[in-house]
Amino acid sequence: MTASLRVREISQSQNRLVNPDGLQPSPAPPIRPPIHLVSPEGQLQVHTAPYRGSFSVVLSEALRAAGLGRKVLVAQFLKGGVNQGVDGSVHLCGRLEWMRPAISGCVVEKANNQSDESSNNDSVQAVQEIWSACKQHVILGDLDQLVLDEVGLAIALGYLKEDDVINTLEQRPGAMDVILTGPSIPDRISSMADQFTELRSGH
Repeated sequence: MTASLRVREISQSQNRLVNPDGLQPSPAPPIRPPIHLVSPEGQLQVHTAPYRGSFSVVLSEALRAAGLGRKVLVAQFLKGGVNQGVDGSVHLCGRLEWMRPAISGCVVEKANNQSDESSNNDSVQAVQEIWSACKQHVILGDLDQLVLDEVGLAIALGYLKEDDVINTLEQRPGAMDVILTGPSIPDRISSMADQFTELRSGH
C-alpha cells in the first residue's frame, strides 16, 4: 500500500515538471496577409528667390538622388554658354542628365527685346527645345525627379508660355518629383505646389 502511494506521488510530480501549474501551449497566431505597401507619391516643389543662381542645394540633392539610383533630369532653361542643346546633354552618376540650351551665353533679356533678330529666334528656339524634351519626359513618366531651373523667369521673359507649363505640370505622373527653381514663379504655379520654399536674402 505504501509502495503504491509512493509511485502515484512520483507520477504526479513528473506531470507537474512537464506541465507546471497546468499551463497549456498557446495557439499559433493567425496568418495575416502581407503588409500593403503604398506606392511612392511625387511632389511638386517650388524654390524661389528674388535673384538668380541661389539654388545650389537643389542641384546637390538631384545629384545625390541620382547617386542613390533615381533617374533625374536637370533642365536649365536660361543658362547657356556651353552649346549643349538636347542632343548634347551631359550624363552624371549614370542616372542624372543635365541639359542646357544650345546658345552661346546666358539669357538676360526678354525674347522680343534682342537687337539681333536672328539671335533672338535662335535663343527662343533653343529654350523651347529644352522645354519640349522636358514635356516629353513628363508625358512618358520615365523620370523619378525633374528639376526645371529658372522656368518661371523663362515665362516672364517670354520664352515659354505659362498656360503650356501649367498644363504640362497637371499631367505629371503621381510618382514623379518636379522641382521648379528661380525667381518670378507665377502665382498660379505656386498655388499648385505641395511644397513652397522662398529664400528672401542672399546674405
